[in-house]
Amino acid sequence: MKTKLLAALTLIAALTASAQVDETTPQGMDRLACTSIMVGKNASTDGSVITSHTCDSWYRTWMTMTPARDYERDTVTAIYSERMHTQSPLDSTKMHVRGVIPQVRHTYRYLDTAYPCLNEKQLAMGETTIGGRDTLRNKKGLFTIEELQRIALERCSTARDAIRLMGQLVKQYGYGDSGECLTIADKNEVWIFEVFGEGPKRVGGVWAAVRIPDDEIAVSANISRIGRLDLGDKDRYMASDNVFDVAKQLKLWDGKSEFSFWRVYSGGNYMKETKNYSVREHFIMDQLAPSLCLSDTIEELPLSVKPDKKVSAQQVMQLLGSYYEGTDKNLSGRNRIPNPKRRDKKGNLVENEPDSIVSPASNPWMRPDEIKIYYSRGDSAMKNIRTVSVSWCAYSTVLQLRSWLPDEVGGICWMALDNPGESPRFPIFSGTTELPKMLQICGQHTDRDDAALWRYRKANRLATVRWGTYRKKLEPLRDYFTDKGLRELPFVEQTWQSLNATDPKAAQTMLNGYVADFFGATIQRWDELARHIWRQQWTGF
Repeated sequence: MKTKLLAALTLIAALTASAQVDETTPQGMDRLACTSIMVGKNASTDGSVITSHTCDSWYRTWMTMTPARDYERDTVTAIYSERMHTQSPLDSTKMHVRGVIPQVRHTYRYLDTAYPCLNEKQLAMGETTIGGRDTLRNKKGLFTIEELQRIALERCSTARDAIRLMGQLVKQYGYGDSGECLTIADKNEVWIFEVFGEGPKRVGGVWAAVRIPDDEIAVSANISRIGRLDLGDKDRYMASDNVFDVAKQLKLWDGKSEFSFWRVYSGGNYMKETKNYSVREHFIMDQLAPSLCLSDTIEELPLSVKPDKKVSAQQVMQLLGSYYEGTDKNLSGRNRIPNPKRRDKKGNLVENEPDSIVSPASNPWMRPDEIKIYYSRGDSAMKNIRTVSVSWCAYSTVLQLRSWLPDEVGGICWMALDNPGESPRFPIFSGTTELPKMLQICGQHTDRDDAALWRYRKANRLATVRWGTYRKKLEPLRDYFTDKGLRELPFVEQTWQSLNATDPKAAQTMLNGYVADFFGATIQRWDELARHIWRQQWTGF
């Protein structure tokens, strides 16, 4: 049984991964790789500041809590490359040291994911690759984006400090990555930070950052979003001191026309359109602010908007798991078959039944080869549109920061592995000091039961084969854990504070234990779900 299950799932996973090479999508799938939603504290339902991230590529899924440390004077720290493809915290295969920089005397504890995301001071980061003009990249720069994140989380407690530090590091040591966006939040505010190289002739970097108003939301999804810069408004805008000069030197801006950061350094979206958005940004903003009637034909979508209603962490989770259901962009909704209930057993017409229904075998994440079948049948509407949730997601985070609570329980990472439209989320707190062993092993390279990723992926892939049928079991279970986590938060916060007042060790044990137990419950239920679906397939897929 286990051998057959492994073989089937390996095939399903391999075919699903091929969705990244769809001829109906633009070249450079790395530019369609991540989504981040930001929510200001006055735009959220409870006063939280929120940022988020879907890591939609073949990056490591192991994670650990790197402890705070003290260092002697004149210590240095290494800056690495290829750490995103290692298989555990101790693995250094194919990693190499790009260089070293001076170490500080004290570093903070942080959640070490492929893109490091949360530290003990409630500083959090999301990420999305924005590419930009190829002529801007200079691989001689010391820093990649994930190493900038790591150093900032080790050393900073606020978003502004993190932006300033990363800007200084890029200027001094150079930025060697493609264009990137970080959505940086602390317990009071959230910023969008975009950075590019300075071109082939100079090892440096150029960047800009804009604070999202407290009563607004914003989205970044692999496209440069920052436009006008009002650097006189120091409360909302920051930029590198070369932001205008580099544009003129590289003949990207004439120095006379209105300066727009995205137009100059990116030029447009990954569809080669002169726009600062594509489907995901427009969809999410339209969902949260429908009254604005935002058109998808305009050239520039606002960087941020005020939502019609305040936004909860749960809504952010739902949006990161969405695939345009209820709209004409929903891929699975287009595959319709004759309704078997249209006639009763005697062959009589049942008036209240529709002529056709969505096929239960249809799913939102269909592979290119599946889509080609519909093309061959003459269905030209079956085109792949990049959904928010994707089957090749490594992990995703919703990062909630709360100023009215102690940092240890105020900062939460709601973590999901694999497809965020299918997987449950479990909490990791800023005060968490250790994670279950199963989370410290990457599942991307091999199918192994001691790697958490595959414990979710097995049920998810099986459910996708007949999504119309098995979503009825999977989605309520996924939502159960979301509701459970949010419902139990007050208990966790109060218990930790009560214990910490008299016995900090007991408080720490409780917090680590709660995270482990919650995570373990999701694993158990997804194991049960995989077995249930597999048993139902006795007649075949």
